[in-house]
Order: sequence, then C-alpha cells, then structure tokens
Amino acid sequence: MQKIKTALLSYGMSGKVFHAPFLEFHSGFELLGSWERSKKLIQQDYPSVNSYATLKDLLASDAQLVIVNTPVGTHFEYAKKVLVAGKHAIVEKAFTTTVAEAEELVALATEKKVKLSVFQNRRWDSDLKTVRQILLDGVLGDIVEAEFHFDRYNPLLSPKQHKETANAGAGILKDLGPHLIDQAVYLFGFPQSVYADIRTTREHSLVDDWIDILLYYTNFRVRLKASFFVREAIPAYTIHGKKGSFLKPRGDVQEDHLKLGRKPNLESWGTESIEKEGLLHTEIDSKIVQGKIPTVQGNYYTFFDEVYNSIVNNKKEPVTGQDGLRVMQIIEAAIQSSAQKKAIDL
Repeated sequence: MQKIKTALLSYGMSGKVFHAPFLEFHSGFELLGSWERSKKLIQQDYPSVNSYATLKDLLASDAQLVIVNTPVGTHFEYAKKVLVAGKHAIVEKAFTTTVAEAEELVALATEKKVKLSVFQNRRWDSDLKTVRQILLDGVLGDIVEAEFHFDRYNPLLSPKQHKETANAGAGILKDLGPHLIDQAVYLFGFPQSVYADIRTTREHSLVDDWIDILLYYTNFRVRLKASFFVREAIPAYTIHGKKGSFLKPRGDVQEDHLKLGRKPNLESWGTESIEKEGLLHTEIDSKIVQGKIPTVQGNYYTFFDEVYNSIVNNKKEPVTGQDGLRVMQIIEAAIQSSAQKKAIDL
C-alpha cells in the first residue's frame, strides 16, 4: 500500500488526540513528525519520528501531506506556505479567519494541483451520522425546522491565551460555530440568508462565547446555538418534519476515548451507549411510531481514509476547501448580521 508521508504543525491536544492515532492506525500514512517550538513531546509517544525545530525544516522534509493544526489565527499563513511548497494540506477549523483568506487558499490549491481538506471530523460523529440517516430515510416528511446545539457548562476562561485574547481567530463563533455550520450545510445545503446574535456572557471575557444563528432555507429554518452556560443539556439535535420529530442527545464517545489514550479500530470504535439513543416519533405507513433508534457507529477513520483516496486515487476530498469557504461565508454574514441586527442575504 502506498504510504503518504505526513507531518503535523503542532503536537498539542489536537495532534496527540485527533490526528496521530489515526495516522498511526491507517496503513496508508507514515507519520514523519511534528513542528515543536518549545515542548518536545511527540517522540515520547512515537520515538522514531522527527521533532522539527522550524517550519522551514518541516517544509524541506519529504512530507507529502501537512496537517495545519495550529491556532485559528495562523491557519492562513501556515496553510499558504504548505501549499506553496507543493504539499497537500489538511487545515483544522475554523478554516481561516476571513472569506478572502479562504478564497486564496482554495485558488492556490487548484493552481498547485494539490489536495486541500478541512478537518470537519464531526461529520463522522455517531450523533450526526444518525441524524443524517434519519433524514435520508425520509421518515419525518418535509422538514419544517431543525435546531443544533453544541453547549457546555464552563464559565471559566481558557488558560490558552490565543483562545481568550481579542484576535481574529478567537471566540466561540470560530471554535464551535464551524462544527455546527458545517453540519447544517452538509445536511441541508447552503442557506439563502443568515440572522445571528453573538454575545459575550462570561465575566472578564474578551471574546464571543454565546451564539444563536438562524439559517433561512426556502421551506424551513435551521437554528444553531452554542453556549458555555448550559448546565442541564437539552438535545443536541432536534428535527421536526410534517410527519414527525427526531431528538438526539450528544453522545459521541470518540473524543473522550482518544483523550484516555484508547486506540481506534474498525470494529467497535465510536459505539455509543444505548442510553444516548435518539427518540423518533413519527408516522410510517399510516402507523404512529414512537421509540428509541439505534445510533449509527461513528469513526473519524473515515475522514483519513477519504483523504488517502483523494491523494492516491485523485478522488474528491472528504471536506473540500470549498466547503471551508462556505462556512466562512456564513460566519462573516453572522458577524455582519449581529452587528446590524438584521438578516444578511448570501
């Protein structure tokens, strides 16, 4: 099997938890190492790999794919350097800080004839995969409204400075917002317009930490919400159609298991407990159906497998740069909407 030599731009939580375990597990990747500015940690987990002292050193290596997993405000600068060097790139969310930056990266990847993907791994959460299956089955009838939540209870400021200082990449809109927005566009397509309310609710916070975004479609609406002051969670996914409703609590186990050091597999990985099953209440073949629905297995491995096929077999990336651009268009419209207190056409 052809190996894709791959390097990370950092080995903090995301590199250690979300990327390296899957690069190690997938037989089509070879992890070369990571750029590490101060702490030298990657060789503790992977003794045979490199710890690059500078980005220049990493780009001079024989890495074919580089994962840009640094703070959001650096994504454009570093991803551009990776693409200019003729290497394929995976960029974490938020893809960039502006639409103009996203457009430039998409155009550059096309010019250089390299693959560019955005790490929207939560498309492969068990929750979202189950919601998607419900929609594909059509058991709710025509959709009237949907509401997605990514809520937490965490009133304390993050110790990570880049998350709490006023900069172009900080705030919940560009942290949790891209997950919610990408999932909505993935399931329902690009909306016609956006209305948003963006707030700061934590004491001493300098960045936005509460969002309420309403996406307008022709015959239905999708609301996206995220907050740090939700102690008692409501369903993460609520969808109402003309025949029935589906409610699903957030239950994907992958992040928790990865943080515990568990290794991915293709059999039981991403399997939720039955307590997190979603509730379906609808009408099928003129009969009322109400009960729990088994959750579809999640697995972030699929993202990496599709990246592999996009590079080796010239297939489409699992999440394209154009997908990342669309999310940024909605984010910019949301910022404008909140400031002007009106809906913004896309």
